[in-house]
Order: sequence, then structure tokens, then C-alpha cells
Amino acid sequence: MNRMLQKAMRDADNYVIEMDYHDSKGNQTHRVVSPIRFMGSYRFLGLCLCREQPRQFQLSRCKNIRLVSASEMLMPVPIQ
Repeated sequence: MNRMLQKAMRDADNYVIEMDYHDSKGNQTHRVVSPIRFMGSYRFLGLCLCREQPRQFQLSRCKNIRLVSASEMLMPVPIQ
């Protein structure tokens, strides 16, 4: 997971990540995120392309992470 995030951080023009995210209330959403930087060892800051805002994501709540080409995504990406 960290390698995919690092690759997307280094090459933000070409890559974003797609993932399932469980929030603090237990709700699951499918997100597309452009990661910006790690914030300690357990979370990262990223631009959520669904909400069009920077958000913090806890790594333990991220599942099914996939590295995808940024050219495949159009903002805003609907939250599923």
C-alpha cells in the first residue's frame, strides 16, 4: 500500500489512487484520491477528488487500494 501511495505522491500528474474507505462512523465509501504526503506512520493527506477538498485518511481504514492513471479520472468523481 505505501509503495502505491509513494508512487502517486511522486508522480501526481500521472497517478491517483482508488480505494474503499471506512470513516470513523463505520460508513464505507469508494474514493479517488491524489495523495499529497504522509502525516506520521498511520495516515496521509490527500486531495479527495470526490469532495474536491484535502482530507486526512487513516491507513488502517483504507482497503482495496489501486493505483490508476490520472487521465482516467474527471473531477468531481462521484462518491459511491
